[in-house]
Amino acid sequence: MKIFQLGRTIMGILSDNPQNEPMHYGEVFGVWSYLAGTKGYLAGYQTFINHAGDTDLKKFLEDTIQTMKQEIEQIENLLKVNGIGLPPSPPERPSASLESIPVGARFSDPEIAASVSKDIAAGLVACSQIMGQSIREDIGIMFGQFHITKAQYGVRLLRINKEKGWLIPPPLHVQIPEPTHV
Repeated sequence: MKIFQLGRTIMGILSDNPQNEPMHYGEVFGVWSYLAGTKGYLAGYQTFINHAGDTDLKKFLEDTIQTMKQEIEQIENLLKVNGIGLPPSPPERPSASLESIPVGARFSDPEIAASVSKDIAAGLVACSQIMGQSIREDIGIMFGQFHITKAQYGVRLLRINKEKGWLIPPPLHVQIPEPTHV
């Protein structure tokens, strides 16, 4: 009898409006970790803007920062509504002129682009993982939207990397060896 009541209780919780459903521990950990990471990336990208000399790269970083701020706001609202404490936020980074940063201490534009490309790839994996473990549709949809946006940013940055000559491809396999007959 108790198992039947538990089943009815679970089905009652999970069949209502997804926003009324409790988050399970995997969702909490994934969403909280994603938020902590995004806050760290935001601080890093604010620093990268100070180092970037290329106007296309700088504009890309500014757009990415705006998107991250929107994601942070959405995720913080989700966690607050569910009574989950928020990870700490690093302080906003001040603006600095590129000329005030010593040449040997600067990140180069190709280094910035490569680092952000790596971050986008990691973000795609994180979004996919959260989508895959979510039983709340609203969380899955939210991270699906984040995933689509990251994929679009990834393509945009790939184009910048190619146009600027910053992309360093792995060895290209252009010749296929002739099969040997033994």
